[in-house]
Amino acid sequence: MPFSRDLCLSLAVRRLDESQGHYAVWVLNAPFPGGYVHCDRHWPSNLSQIWRTWQEMFATLLVDFPDDLPSPPISMSDADGPLMNYSSRIMQQLGIALWQWLFDGSIKGSLDHSQGIALGLGKPLRLRLDIRDPLLIGLPWETMQAEPGIQAMSLGQQILFSRTTAAVNPLPQLRAEQSLKVLLVLGQDGYESGDGAIADPTMASTRLKLEQDADALTKALERSTGARLHSHGFAPLASCSVDTLVQPTSKELVAHLENHSYNVFFYAGHGLPAPDGGRLYLQPQATINGTELAQVLTRCQIKLAVFNACWGAQPDRDDSNQPIPRSSLAEVLIHHGVPSVLAMRDTIADQEALSFVAAFAQSLVERMPIDRAVAIARQQLLTLYKFNQPAWTLPVLYMHPEFGGELIRPMGDGVTEIPENSPTWIGRRAPAACLRLLDRPCQKWSILASFRSTKRATSTSTLCAGLSLTI
Repeated sequence: MPFSRDLCLSLAVRRLDESQGHYAVWVLNAPFPGGYVHCDRHWPSNLSQIWRTWQEMFATLLVDFPDDLPSPPISMSDADGPLMNYSSRIMQQLGIALWQWLFDGSIKGSLDHSQGIALGLGKPLRLRLDIRDPLLIGLPWETMQAEPGIQAMSLGQQILFSRTTAAVNPLPQLRAEQSLKVLLVLGQDGYESGDGAIADPTMASTRLKLEQDADALTKALERSTGARLHSHGFAPLASCSVDTLVQPTSKELVAHLENHSYNVFFYAGHGLPAPDGGRLYLQPQATINGTELAQVLTRCQIKLAVFNACWGAQPDRDDSNQPIPRSSLAEVLIHHGVPSVLAMRDTIADQEALSFVAAFAQSLVERMPIDRAVAIARQQLLTLYKFNQPAWTLPVLYMHPEFGGELIRPMGDGVTEIPENSPTWIGRRAPAACLRLLDRPCQKWSILASFRSTKRATSTSTLCAGLSLTI
């Protein structure tokens, strides 16, 4: 399978032993031949302890350990100092532990070499992680950092982090876009039971103000464009348009996508995990799952699907509470060939979602690649809602391995090249030309490639003087 032509290091993680927590980590794609390495890993019990403590402090949905070892949580009484310092330490501790587990030995060497190549070329390195064990999907890999005081990997601009999967349909030839065309779908703001009551109290406590969400997205696009043009009149900002559908039926949604050329699909509403790619509530009595939605998104060449819905990046679970492989909304869409999907790992508050959308939309209008725009919007969440809060860890970006992240074509320097209709292109025959007399159109003179710059001073009535003609 061809990968993105950008500088990219793709890693895969797969479980080898179901009972002992034995994993294989290997490089799927590297920017140099020696970067394709393989390592074995054992999941340590102390990492499970940190993960349990992290969940108890930050998560609304507890996820099982990736091993079967008993892992008692770290007691809150062990924490010294204020709770804020303790939560910051737990956030950082998990990020460092995940980084040290993943990047060790030859895998770290491949990363360091790839970073050196990217720095030498003055380009960012795309790091893509393919998690093939559903038990590891729920971990916040976006928190990975090399050591204390170092920026988390998903926040930087030198390394653009995203998740991916190799089990995908190939990408078709995508349209070249010069503008941002967004379809904003406002779904049901809560799952209602038959008597009209909210069936899930958790969802009732996080009801979204969908109209404000739509208004905020539109204003973010307009405000970012106006501000940039005011300060840099020459800046090549992309134009943008936003169409809104309020609680449509599935038929109305499909018809709207097929009749317009959108490149961004944005869903704001509630969703639940389900085996076939989650379930989105368009209306109280109308839902659509990821498999159904993927058909129309790929057919209409949507480049980016954004879901401001709960648990869009979490897999569903079976009756034994085990995660079902490839069942999350984000994974299903990527598997079907959607180039990029942005979903939430857990529940996200209204204001947090709006802040993220505003920063993300502004970066897209400035023609940034999708993974870079996500990193900037994630920085905004961390700045506004602090490092020791989970908001900045919630957005999860999946990218197709063949997709380079270009939503809108950047306005770079022009490249000097021969026009496509030039006769000097190799293999292209020169177009035939001839001269005809107005009173005798059947008679013609073919023009050869030679040209004589002098003309006879005594001949003023001969039209073809100075040209080499063949009769």
